[in-house]
Amino acid sequence: MPVETGLSPATRPNRPLLPRANRTSTPGSTGPLTGRRTALLTLLCFAATAACGLQQWSAVLLGGFDLGIFHQGVAGYAHLGLPISPVKSYHHEFPPGFSLLGDHFSPVLAALAPLYWIWEDPRTLILGQALLLAAGVPLIRRIAVHCFTRPAAGAAGDAPADGTTTVRRVADLAGLVYGLGWPLLAAGRGGFHEVAFAVPLTLLMLERGLARRYGAAALAAALLCATKEDLGLLVGVYGLVLLWRSRPRGDRQGERAGDRRGLAYGAGLLIGGPLAAALAIVWLIPAMGGQPDYYWVYGPIGPDAGTALGNLLSDPLLLVRVATNATVKPLLVLWLFGTFLLLPLRSATTLCLLPLLAERVLSDNPNHWSIAHHYDAFLWPVLLTAALEVLGGLYARGGTRRHAALGLGAAVVAGSLVCSLVLGGISVLTPAFWRPSASNAALVRGAEQIPDGALVEADNQVVPRLVGRTDVVLVDATPRGRDYVLIRSDTRTFPFQTVAEQAERIDLLLAHGYRQVWAEHGVVLLRRESDEPVPGARVPGDDSTPVKEIVPSDVGHNLFKG
Repeated sequence: MPVETGLSPATRPNRPLLPRANRTSTPGSTGPLTGRRTALLTLLCFAATAACGLQQWSAVLLGGFDLGIFHQGVAGYAHLGLPISPVKSYHHEFPPGFSLLGDHFSPVLAALAPLYWIWEDPRTLILGQALLLAAGVPLIRRIAVHCFTRPAAGAAGDAPADGTTTVRRVADLAGLVYGLGWPLLAAGRGGFHEVAFAVPLTLLMLERGLARRYGAAALAAALLCATKEDLGLLVGVYGLVLLWRSRPRGDRQGERAGDRRGLAYGAGLLIGGPLAAALAIVWLIPAMGGQPDYYWVYGPIGPDAGTALGNLLSDPLLLVRVATNATVKPLLVLWLFGTFLLLPLRSATTLCLLPLLAERVLSDNPNHWSIAHHYDAFLWPVLLTAALEVLGGLYARGGTRRHAALGLGAAVVAGSLVCSLVLGGISVLTPAFWRPSASNAALVRGAEQIPDGALVEADNQVVPRLVGRTDVVLVDATPRGRDYVLIRSDTRTFPFQTVAEQAERIDLLLAHGYRQVWAEHGVVLLRRESDEPVPGARVPGDDSTPVKEIVPSDVGHNLFKG
């Protein structure tokens, strides 16, 4: 890793880093960073991400996977119960009463329950996610100030003290790039996921680490471990980064001693993060009815973690071959770092990306290779922070490096905003994209024909419209024998592999006790008229064996496709 500049806690003076007249903009103060600019940028981030989600809702593009699942889970918490989702458990054949804590260990989602006491609706999750993502704006602005008010490594005296104007502008642009970042817009378009908590908590951990407020950083790290089981790996690597930055070095007294608190907390995170991940995967998830290897999607490396480790030890190049066995994988890495002009590669903070990025490029699930989903949002706080650290280090060195830092920063800002406009902004700003297609609009009208409280199997795209007033599950490869079935006949929809499978399902049901009661634009509503058994019908029971998703072969062949 190239030499880092201006970010070692051991080199930070205890005195203010700006002249006395300008102290209101130093980290930890209540100057311009908590004023109108912060409020406006926070509101902009909330509006942009909420608009992306509501546009997808309006166009009927958000499905039961995953918005309907999270709605049922949070509703469970709101009613002081477990996060149980029939949409999830039926489709993947989990036993009755299966808790979402056995799918992903995300108890932090219970924090959203109070919102459901106000309005129990899937759109509450869209707005709640937008609020959580917007909470990162003040944090990224403070990170920018930390990075641009530190002295260069090995330099004597204070950081550049040319007033607060430049630092304020940098903080403004950092907030703008973060709030309108294409990963956040993609997350908004995805409806809702655990990333809503992961983004602000990661920023909080990084910001408090830069401020040497290690207790608060550790608290944020603990909450990250409760957000998703694999985030403990990110926490562990950040502990390694803290150890590196807090190590004794140099000839001056403060540098020789190092940062003892940083060393202690770094060691704690290095051990505690992976331990928390292992505990969640090996014990907590199975205790909630899940399977530790359910999300093992690394077949080219080995059928399980132990075998994979042995294969990698005997053939280290296997890692490289799997990471490059599809052209889109190296393109994904190039996209992530190229949009930042490779700047993050000069900061040790970037190491925090390795576990999450490796999960994606080593996966054999093509969905993980796309930037159209929410996965990049997990990486967004680390990429931005690392880029700011590098730019701040260059700026602190003065002279031509200062101009280079500002020029590179301006290029990153411009490039990022263009990407955001192309990947999400245009659709939000275009009224036509808010209107559903004829088929999707027909789904909504078909759902209106179903009475409240009915037992329903429904097309994935309309499940969120039914999940609050009916007992609905996904219509999939297995008939469930429910009272109503709302399905498309001429447009492939998740989780079917072909349109022909959907047409065959309709014919099967019509031949065994169902009657068509409504149809429009290829959408068919069937109602059960008799107790005649449907061949292959099954309801998950206590002895059910969970099944994994089969991803269609045409998914994920380019960087943008989901």
